Formats: sequence, C-alpha cells, structure tokens
Amino acid sequence: MSDHVRAIILGVIEGLSEFLPISSTGHMLLAMPLLDISAAEAPWSTLLWVSQFGAILAVIVYFWRDLWRRTFRPASPGWRRHLLTKLVVAMIPTVVLALLLKKWLDPLEQQPLAVAAALVAGGVALWAVDRWFRHARPQELEDVTLTQAALIGAVQCVSMWPGFSRSGASIMGGMLLGLTPRVAAEFSFYLAIPTMLAAGVKTVWDQRATLSPDNAGVIVTGTVTSFVVALVVVAAFMEYVKRYRFWPFVVYRVLLGAAVVAYYYAAGR
Repeated sequence: MSDHVRAIILGVIEGLSEFLPISSTGHMLLAMPLLDISAAEAPWSTLLWVSQFGAILAVIVYFWRDLWRRTFRPASPGWRRHLLTKLVVAMIPTVVLALLLKKWLDPLEQQPLAVAAALVAGGVALWAVDRWFRHARPQELEDVTLTQAALIGAVQCVSMWPGFSRSGASIMGGMLLGLTPRVAAEFSFYLAIPTMLAAGVKTVWDQRATLSPDNAGVIVTGTVTSFVVALVVVAAFMEYVKRYRFWPFVVYRVLLGAAVVAYYYAAGR
C-alpha cells in the first residue's frame, strides 16, 4: 500500500470522526498501526494534526455566512455578544492546560488501552448527558453567555485525554449548561476553528525540521481528503442533532473500546 493511499484512508477517518462525538485522534491513533505506520514518525506525526486543517476549512465553508455575521456583524451591540469574544474565552482553559500538561499527555497517544478507556468513558458520559440533560426549549447561538463559553472550554479540556473526543466533550459541556443539542453542536464546531488551528500550527512549528517536499504530497493528500469528507459530515450531523439522540455513538464508542481491549490482550501485549 502506497503512502498516498494510507493518507487518503487517514483523511477519510479524520473527516468522518472529527465532528462526530467519537474522537478523531483516537481513531487515527488506532488506525495507524493497522496501516503499518507510526504516529511518532514523519510525515504521519504531522498528518495526525495537520489533517485537521481540512476539517477546519469544512466548518468555515459550511458556516461561512453565519460565521461572518456572528463574528464581525453581530445583531446585538457590545463585545459580550460577539461570537469571537466567546470563542476566545472558551479557548483559554484548553490552551493553558495543554501547555502545562503536554509532556504527561503525549505518551498516552502511544497507549492503546488509554485510548480505549477514553472511548468507553466518553461514551458513558455522553449517554448520561443525553439522558438527563437534553433541553428542547427554543434557543440560538447568541444566547450562549460568556460564563457558559468559559465553562464549555473547561469541559473541553477533558478531550486532551486521547480518545475522549473534543467535539463530544464540548457538546456535553454545552448540554450540561442548558444548551440544546443543536446549539451545543454549533458552538462546538465554531470552537473547533481556533482550537484545532492553534494545535495544528504548533505541531507544524514543532516538527518543521521533518517537513520536506518529499512528504508534503502525503500531508496535502490527507488534508484535502479530510476537507471533502468533513464537509459532508458537518452538514449531516447538524441535521441529525435536531431530531435524534446520541445513543448510536454511545454504543459505537463502548463497542470499539471493548474491541481494542480484547485485541490488546488476545495479542498478548
């Protein structure tokens, strides 16, 4: 199998899983050994994060008009109502903790059992939130307060545990704070733009010495694939959350986590 085919497969995985509450990083880390590649080696260590640029672009394209209106032309005056202000506030906890805990969290990416545990734990948490904190009253993104934004950002920090899911954590955080699933998902997708952009830029800078024309094609292939797939997924998921519950994702997460544990022990690792 060529590196470009591997990059396409990883791009599909990233695009499918980035905005669903199932953890794109967890899926990428689990898929790489099956493709006979290592997440610790170039260009795959870079693609793991840079492919998220494609997913970010998908969100920007899908929400372009609303993003422009809510960020630069808010209906209500005052900086407290600006979406950009709320996103900055929500990012602060993640940025601070990521800088403080990076050296302890990075080794977890190489531990399949840690990823499996995060998948199961996140699945159980998603079930509980969907069961007891599902709100149906009419609501819009403008109703999110600065306090809610900060707390959603704090809950999002749980996703630094590889396999938990950034989108899942932020959606659960929003629902815990009284947001409807649709508004929680929408805020989560907007929050992904600065959060993932910051993580991707930092990764590219940290690994700049490993970047070369030889592996640029692989990275571009995976990123473009991620964009195309994510664009479809974002549109479909926004319709899904208006009508249905999250239990299919709960079941999938728990079964996948159990399968990883079973495989790990069956292989005698």
